[in-house]
Amino acid sequence: MDFNMSDRQREWLNRVEQFMHKHVRPAVPVYKQQDAEGERWKVIPVVEELKKKAHAEGLWNMFMPPSAHEDDEFRGAGLTNLEYAPLAEEMGHISWASEVFNCSAPDTGNMEVFIRYANKDQKRKWLRPLMDGEIRSAFLMTEPAVASSDATNIETRIEKDGNHYVINGRKWWSSGVGDPRCKVAIVMGKTNPESARHSQQSQILVPMDAPGVKIERMLTVYGYDHAPHGHGEITFENVRVPVSNMLLGEGRGFEIAQGRLGPGRIHHCMRCIGVAERALETMCQRVKSRVAFGKPLAEQGTLRADIAQSRMEIEQARLLTLKAAYMMDTVGNKEARAEIAMIKVVAPNITLRVLDRAIQAHGGAGVSQDTFLAGAWANVRTLRLADGPDEVHIESVAKHELQKGSPRLVKAGVAHASD
Repeated sequence: MDFNMSDRQREWLNRVEQFMHKHVRPAVPVYKQQDAEGERWKVIPVVEELKKKAHAEGLWNMFMPPSAHEDDEFRGAGLTNLEYAPLAEEMGHISWASEVFNCSAPDTGNMEVFIRYANKDQKRKWLRPLMDGEIRSAFLMTEPAVASSDATNIETRIEKDGNHYVINGRKWWSSGVGDPRCKVAIVMGKTNPESARHSQQSQILVPMDAPGVKIERMLTVYGYDHAPHGHGEITFENVRVPVSNMLLGEGRGFEIAQGRLGPGRIHHCMRCIGVAERALETMCQRVKSRVAFGKPLAEQGTLRADIAQSRMEIEQARLLTLKAAYMMDTVGNKEARAEIAMIKVVAPNITLRVLDRAIQAHGGAGVSQDTFLAGAWANVRTLRLADGPDEVHIESVAKHELQKGSPRLVKAGVAHASD
């Protein structure tokens, strides 16, 4: 693996950095003001203005790597996962920046689903406006009544009735449904509970304005409502959609989910590195400006150790993220599954540790609304559950290790204790 940035990668990163410096960072106070005014669930005008500028500069849909599923009508920016990684890290410095470039979740994962698995009519109806940044979307899998880390537990029913499917069930942690631009949800449910364990589930497209779709409540994360994006609990009561809304076919839900989660998981990790970098930068600024016990905090040994430990951990997480991205590009998501699982655990946990140290260095300010740290901690903490909890990914890594062949094992498959 070449650790040097290519000219192309550096060019794209410079363009994103310049846009962030010139347009996004100066807009942070405006965003905060507009977010605080009026309704919680709304479109933030300054984001829409910045989206137009980013689109005009070609900084758009950069998350979508080249693939055999693309065509002249539906195509991303042409960047590989490895080329996109530092761009996502730069966006991660500001929580809402990725939306400016039409690179924010859950739309990124949903657009991947449409590119890979939707038919042409489905793409034209939903993918086109998503790629143009005109609408938002949601992905609905998790349910409050079952342990959704095992998706075979999903209870939402999708039953065929003539030319329609009828959907009944309850979902939660439906990210993005509070946004008034959220127009379509990809819903995972069971079409045939009698089929093989991983062939019972299907994914279907449900317009958010379909009769019987109800947002029961918006959920908080450690007290934060995450507006204007947010996470909702939704019920489906006899929701009818045409059979043409089925993705790929009945019983293909797990196949679609696996195709979606690989890229989405690593995007979160890339942005996490950006959050950690900003937290460390904020921490360093703080300790250099404060005096306690007769000397600057920056001269206190425990804080210097925290700074050093944070830098070392960030570098480790970045390298593992880049390796996973490189493997996704070179050998495919399936072969990179262990690396994807590893970074899914490592990146949020390291980011949380860096955030926690920065919060400690800020004292009372660190847990208040006066810095980004407390809100960032609450947001990153969710990533240890999103797209599968740590425990699932750790089990996956362990299984991968145990399945590896080793020349040191004896023929019976057991190593001698003296080896």
